[in-house]
Formats: sequence, C-alpha cells, structure tokens
Amino acid sequence: MAKSKFLSEFRAFVERGSAIDMAVGIIVGSVMTSMVNSLVKDIIMPPIGMLIGDIDFSQFFIVLSGGAPGARYNTVAEAQAAGATTMNIGVFLNSVVSFIITMFAIFMMVKIINRVRTRSYTRVCPYCKSTINSQASKCPNCCSDVEPVKYDPNAPSALESDIKNIAKSANQHLKKIKKITKRSR
Repeated sequence: MAKSKFLSEFRAFVERGSAIDMAVGIIVGSVMTSMVNSLVKDIIMPPIGMLIGDIDFSQFFIVLSGGAPGARYNTVAEAQAAGATTMNIGVFLNSVVSFIITMFAIFMMVKIINRVRTRSYTRVCPYCKSTINSQASKCPNCCSDVEPVKYDPNAPSALESDIKNIAKSANQHLKKIKKITKRSR
C-alpha cells in the first residue's frame, strides 16, 4: 500500500507543470550553453586575442610541474604529452566570458517575457496601486471603478519593439568590432 502511494505521489509530481517546465528549461539551457560557448570560443575571443598580440586564449597556460626541464611548450597538448601539469588559465577565461554572456542572454529573455506578460494582461489600479487585469472595470481589491484598457491589435507588441532594440544594439556593437579589427591590421 505504501508503494502505490509513493508511485501516485511521484506521478503527480511529474505531471505537475513545474516539473515539465524545469525539464524544458534544462534542455534549452544546455543547447544555449553550447551555442554561447561556440560564440565565445570561435567569434569573441579570437579578435580579443588578436588585439592583445595574437594570443589564443585557449592555449594560455602555466606549467606547474613536470615535463622537460627548461622546455617551452607552445600548446597545452604538447606540455601534457611531455608529462607536465598545467594550469589552463585561458580555458577558465573562456568559461567566465561564456557564463557572463549566458547570464546576460537569460536576463534579457526573462526581462522581455515579463514585460510582454505585464503589458498585455495586467495593469496597476490607480487608487490602491495593486495589480489587476487590464480589462477589469472594477478593482477586486479596493472596489473602485476603473476604465478597461483597450489594445490596438495593429500596434507593435512590446516583444517586437524589444527585439528591434536588441537587433539595433547588436548591429552597433558589430560595427565597433569591425572598426577595431580594421585598425589592428
């Protein structure tokens, strides 16, 4: 009897929306992480390394011990093949940049989603300052009469305007990167 209760509780947990939302979030997060890692490794760090002096950040390391005495290694693989223990600082820097970009992208996504949600479905009561449905004619908290908000279906949504702003900002940053790379040549 205890086993069937346990299974029914587990089934209720899995069928609950939050568990499914969490699973979707983990999957999307792993895909986004691989995309951001590629962005950092293949697009962002090479121009930065070129500006600093043709440094490949993934090959920036310090030999801690081992290897041939007095030998200089060009790559982490060479050093490790010679038996050296290395501290891979460049790989860590790539991870830090990837983390910052991932967190910024998630922040922007959540900010846009919250903005779309609050604009289209809720608003603030002018009398009691509580959040109410945008189409309500009476506040459920203070019982004040309020004017329902009517939306123009042809007006651009908050999501559309936010996407345009992000695209505009990205284009400005790309222009700056192109100028920097032209100067360094």
